[in-house]
Amino acid sequence: MNSNLIIKRLYRDYSKKFLKKIFLAALFSILVAASTSAIAWLLDPAIKKIFLDKDRTLIFVIPAFIVITFAAKGISLYFAKSTMIYVGEEIKKLLQFDMISSLIKADTKLIDGKHSGKFISNLTFDVTHITNMLSDAVLALFKDSLTLIGLLIVMFYQNWKLSLIAIVMIPLASTASKILAKRISKVATEAQERSGFLNSYLIELFKNHKLIKIFQKENFEINRSNYHLENLKDKNAKIRTVYVRVSPVMETFTGIMIAILIFYSGSLIIQDEININNFFSFLAAMMLAYQPVRSLATINMAVNQGLSAARRILPIIDNENEIKDKKNASDILIKDANINFENVFFKYNDDIVEESVLKGVSLEIKGGKMSALVGLSGSGKSTILNLIPRFYNINSGDIKIDNQSIYDSKVSSLRKKISLVSQDTTLFDDTIRNNIGYANLDATFEQIKEAAKLSSCEEFISELPNKYETIIGENGIRLSGGEKQRISIARAMLKKSPIILLDEATSSLDSETEEKIQNAINILTKNRTTIVIAHRLSTILNSDKIFVVENGKIIASGKHEELLDISKQYQSFYEKQIRK
Repeated sequence: MNSNLIIKRLYRDYSKKFLKKIFLAALFSILVAASTSAIAWLLDPAIKKIFLDKDRTLIFVIPAFIVITFAAKGISLYFAKSTMIYVGEEIKKLLQFDMISSLIKADTKLIDGKHSGKFISNLTFDVTHITNMLSDAVLALFKDSLTLIGLLIVMFYQNWKLSLIAIVMIPLASTASKILAKRISKVATEAQERSGFLNSYLIELFKNHKLIKIFQKENFEINRSNYHLENLKDKNAKIRTVYVRVSPVMETFTGIMIAILIFYSGSLIIQDEININNFFSFLAAMMLAYQPVRSLATINMAVNQGLSAARRILPIIDNENEIKDKKNASDILIKDANINFENVFFKYNDDIVEESVLKGVSLEIKGGKMSALVGLSGSGKSTILNLIPRFYNINSGDIKIDNQSIYDSKVSSLRKKISLVSQDTTLFDDTIRNNIGYANLDATFEQIKEAAKLSSCEEFISELPNKYETIIGENGIRLSGGEKQRISIARAMLKKSPIILLDEATSSLDSETEEKIQNAINILTKNRTTIVIAHRLSTILNSDKIFVVENGKIIASGKHEELLDISKQYQSFYEKQIRK
């Protein structure tokens, strides 16, 4: 994205909303510039009247004015900075809100395609650089430009010949900053990538802490963490080093300027073309101009960092979802909840040459009945399940519910009619009450308790010290696997949807817990269209129809007894279940 387009976009969508406060900061910047210039100018009458003319009447007046101008500068600078700090934090919040909103609404494909740690790095590292560009850099541009103009006026007022020599420093500093800005843009991008890698690593570290302990890999992970931290340290050090490179350049320029000015002004004083008071006032103005010139020189670097970050952030904010409603989409009307796959082809990455995951899948699922999908891992069972609520779009074919294409229906109305219970239970670090109530935020506490009772949650909730208000930890870490599954089933019950998708929740559980969850599932799925990925024999036997999936195709379907006669693959699957 072009730099000018990025700046226009950031102004239009973010900075423009705070123009009044930015103008207020600009007003205070004018006061900073005026008071700074006044400080330099006051040295002229101070030296002339007090030190040269020995005027006793001004010995109190001029120092008093100097105190007032310094105080005015300090107060104005405080209000200018505090105003822009507020603006910066508001812009930061808006950027983060827009990015989080975009990620929440984003297709599953986008979220799956990038590690969550890298998104977190975008939200923190990148947004901070954009904020700095839109607040700190803008304030510096106002404040330091106006201050420099004011000081230049004082300098030219005192002596235009000396001023012409002094202003040579400005283009030299600007040229040096442009060279350094190109370097810092590249290093900032590398630092962001390293920050993303570190965030990704930390998430993996916390998620797999038990695995680390059981395999005694603490020292290995300590070394790995040191590697990530070392890389990030190096990149951040490079950024800061590039910034401080301005100092020797500016110091050298300033030293050269002062040496030339002393030499030349000495000649002017000898020739009586300038007085000593004029020279000191001029010198003060030039020395005060050092800070704004340096600040303006580094703005280029801050802007380049911000633009580089914006190139990573804005595409996420502007992300166009593939899964969206057609122009004339209508609410789906479900009566029987019959589901039909019609010659469905699907692969996860359209732009990559790869074999389709589903290859012409056609199946008919009767409403109000339980249908099972069986097959080896990677055969396409989960993909079939994920296509029904349109987590992904198919490449060709159609999926219909009660003869209505889900692609002609509003996505929100479709998903409203579907509940998903997975063996990989997802819970929030919140109370049990809020985790169950997440399915219906308008549900009463009594309705939540009823769902908990039906899913056999109450027996373990009643033993907890805070009952329904117990915080369960990240992804329910304080609960057992069976307890988490029952909460997810209670959540699905509360939704009361006519279609249940079940990546069977009873695998890897003890027989007593499995029985409780199976009873809860029986209540959940009663008279509802249920599609279950079968891992257990009990589920297979309870299913009204079984589909055998192999290599992305439905190779057989029917009831249990039928499939034992007609499908060798199913016979093999069944025999393995019996042996368990």
